[in-house]
Amino acid sequence: MKNKNLYIQLLMLALPIALQNMISFSVSLTDNIMVGLLGEISISAVYICSQVQVILQMLVIGIGTAQQIIAAQYWGRGDKDRVKGIIGIAVKIVIICALGFWVAVFFFPYKVLGLYTNDAQVIAEAVKYARIVSFSYLFFGLSSVLLSAMRCIKTVKIGLYLSLLSFVINVILNWILIFGHLGAPKMGVAGAAAATLVSRIVEFIAILIYVLFIDKKLILRLRDFIRLDLALLKDFIRYGVPVMLGDILWGINLTVQGAIVGRLGPSSTAAVSIANTMFSVISVGVYGTSSASAIIVGNAAGEGNMTYIKYIARKFQKVFIIIGVCTGALLFVMKDFMLSFYSVSSETVSIATALLTVLSVTVIGTAYQMSTLTGIVRAGGAVHFVLINDLIFVWGLVIPLSYIMAFHVGAPTWIVFLCLKCDQILKCIVAVVKVNRYDWVKKLTID
Repeated sequence: MKNKNLYIQLLMLALPIALQNMISFSVSLTDNIMVGLLGEISISAVYICSQVQVILQMLVIGIGTAQQIIAAQYWGRGDKDRVKGIIGIAVKIVIICALGFWVAVFFFPYKVLGLYTNDAQVIAEAVKYARIVSFSYLFFGLSSVLLSAMRCIKTVKIGLYLSLLSFVINVILNWILIFGHLGAPKMGVAGAAAATLVSRIVEFIAILIYVLFIDKKLILRLRDFIRLDLALLKDFIRYGVPVMLGDILWGINLTVQGAIVGRLGPSSTAAVSIANTMFSVISVGVYGTSSASAIIVGNAAGEGNMTYIKYIARKFQKVFIIIGVCTGALLFVMKDFMLSFYSVSSETVSIATALLTVLSVTVIGTAYQMSTLTGIVRAGGAVHFVLINDLIFVWGLVIPLSYIMAFHVGAPTWIVFLCLKCDQILKCIVAVVKVNRYDWVKKLTID
């Protein structure tokens, strides 16, 4: 019965999060497919723009995760007022960061996008998309932080509903604005950007209404976003900055990977864009389980129940491996079917097939090490360990190795891609040792 209750709790948290992620990534997949009908230049342009958004996205995820780790412990001990204080700090930080990104992309798009490719035609097309989509950064950031706040208190279904709303709006507007249906002008990639902007605005308005007027657990008010608790800010900086820095550096890592791939040619760039988007949709169960386990472990750490924490860690590790194997098998079986929806060259399809085969293997490692390190170890309080581990693997191994293979050895795209993903397997060694020592349980709350 104890096992059953734990697995039901994990499922009830993970399933809505996974479905939310699936819908969110399906928006990207739909964009990918629709823009792909315009040709490889257009799909490469949107991919280049997405690399800028990856940094912002990882920064916002870092802020939300830092908020979630600290607030979950406060929620576990029943301190509602400090949960509100942590949320207010996260909102202020995300506003500053999102506005900074908007300034950079809107006013200096050629310089920013030029970091990822030297193809003038791709950059020119990408600027059309970037200048419009940059206005969505603030709405995306605020929505993400508020949804993360709801996860702290185990309210996860609202994220699913909002993602579904955003998906429907985005798909309909994509069809209208990209191709010029229903009397609208044919805008191409600019239409895809406009559709994303509108869907983000609607999503933000909906989550704001929910947290201010519908939620009955926290009962947030606008004044909670304005006030500042200096003691909480100090702890947010102490424990939250390593989390944010880790996700920021991970985002930079992804964009550096994008810059390496972007110089392998339009076909390789398009193939990586397609493979990553398809992988994101298929692997939602992995990320949903990781997020759900972090909530459960964070609450348990706040309660200070060490026996229960050890029990959770043992049981969850088995779940992570099972989910990884199932995800890898599904991705391998579905890859040819999903690629059939794209109108791209045979060379691009061939490269994408190889990349998806690589991902179907490395996702097993991702499911275990990511969920263990960020879902258990980091949520338990060992925020600095996860940051240092990522720095060593990414900047000491992945980036140098893939750079050498791409530009000095001249290896094919799938070999370079394998080098970019090799840490997902190697980190499993660290994860299995660290999590079973149980020295990662730390108190992050103020008495």
